[in-house]
Amino acid sequence: MTVAVILTRKGRDVVTARPDSRVSDICDLLETKGIGAVVISHDGSRIDGIFSERDFVRAVARQGSAALERPVRDYMTKAVVTCEPDDLVANVMRRMTEGKFRHLPVVEDGRLAGVISIGDVVKHRIAEAEAEAMAMREYITA
Repeated sequence: MTVAVILTRKGRDVVTARPDSRVSDICDLLETKGIGAVVISHDGSRIDGIFSERDFVRAVARQGSAALERPVRDYMTKAVVTCEPDDLVANVMRRMTEGKFRHLPVVEDGRLAGVISIGDVVKHRIAEAEAEAMAMREYITA
């Protein structure tokens, strides 16, 4: 299965914010939307960075509460690993595990096309395993 299958099920909506947004505003966005990361983009389609809960912890560890008033570009992860819709889910899961990150922007034709999380990947793999187990049970009982 591919990343496109996950995007078809969960949708392609992406929460983005501008690089000059304050960290406190990004934290409000994370909480309001119930998400763990925001793609940082000056135009909503090209990726400038990503800001996750982990980036927030690092920002506060470095500068304390003063980090909340700084622009997110000061703390975002700039070297963003991405994937494409035709990437295999197993390969994406491996990259996320090896890189120790939980959110992966999906890029198609150089533009932001979605975001998948490790939760999306695990949910997909569980559904896949359950379908396989059901097929095996049906095969055995037929």
